[in-house]
Amino acid sequence: MFDHAASGDLRAEGDAGSGVPSSADVDVDSSICVPVRDEARLLPQLLASLGDLRVGRARLSIFLYFDGCADDGIAIARQAADGFPHRLHVVLGERQAEPNAGHARGAAMALALAQVGTRPSLLFTTDADSRPQPDWIAAGTAALRQADVVAGRIRRDDAAGDPAQQRIEDYYDRLHRFRRRLDPVGWEASDTHHFGGGANLAMTADAYGALGGFRALAHGEDATLLDDAARLGLRVRRDAALVVDTSSRREGRAVNGLADALQAIDRGAVQMVAHPATVAWQARAQALARRAFGTIDDAAQLAALGALIGLSADHLRGVARDCPNGEAFAMRVVPAAPGHDRLVTLAVAEAALAALEAELSGIAA
Repeated sequence: MFDHAASGDLRAEGDAGSGVPSSADVDVDSSICVPVRDEARLLPQLLASLGDLRVGRARLSIFLYFDGCADDGIAIARQAADGFPHRLHVVLGERQAEPNAGHARGAAMALALAQVGTRPSLLFTTDADSRPQPDWIAAGTAALRQADVVAGRIRRDDAAGDPAQQRIEDYYDRLHRFRRRLDPVGWEASDTHHFGGGANLAMTADAYGALGGFRALAHGEDATLLDDAARLGLRVRRDAALVVDTSSRREGRAVNGLADALQAIDRGAVQMVAHPATVAWQARAQALARRAFGTIDDAAQLAALGALIGLSADHLRGVARDCPNGEAFAMRVVPAAPGHDRLVTLAVAEAALAALEAELSGIAA
């Protein structure tokens, strides 16, 4: 199914992470799909940012799926559609009894794919309280020459006013970069990060079709799609060149979303994060699994991997037969690290990560 299936580590040529994307980079038709639920106050900002997107001569279509809104959002969008610089489709769906981010985002994506004769090559999605940067489509197009699914950077309004949350995000950015030092992949951006939110995702239409769409989850549909993509063997890239600004509001639409995290910080809750040792264990195991897939008949490689993750060589060969490439194999056979549910304070995690980074730099030197 995938052009890169024959490669054990899926290494891509070059890296689109450098340079400033321009409208010249946009050479295929794209669609932006946005779920909307009672966002009349912030919707004009989204529409303004979408109108400013630079796409050159490529065709861009925008699909706003209104999840049964009770405010004036749909009237605002319909008024904006008249004379909008890109094709703007405004659709009112049935209001769900409870907010379901996965259902609404999937419905927005389905609108784009249902356009007879104008099926886009690339799909983008963001949130109604967000504002993509003018080069968003160009940056996404460039990134998708290297990958199948791309998660861009999400910048929060007034991040300086939430230093505790910013420190947590900085830690996870640093942790993801450390992971990639242990388990490098050719499709990752040079300027990478940890984000994987629905406010800033791009993918090829073929990849989205292979995934079967967003799952109808009340929350976490974005992270689940990224996990599903990796397990399928798709190249998932986290690229800071794609930038979307989003609100730092305390009353969000998604359960367990950013708004809830900010509320918890406001209440003085002690923020607990993953210990970096568990991430390091899993990254090393996945790197070993990629190498083992490329030499699946190498008994020594399989024995080393099996001893680490507790699976027999026969089991590993059986899984490998069902995997299109090393990415799928690594994602499927490597379990969560022992003690993966161990959470520590941010200060403890930062100190532990600094020690692991120093150790790795010492080995590399």
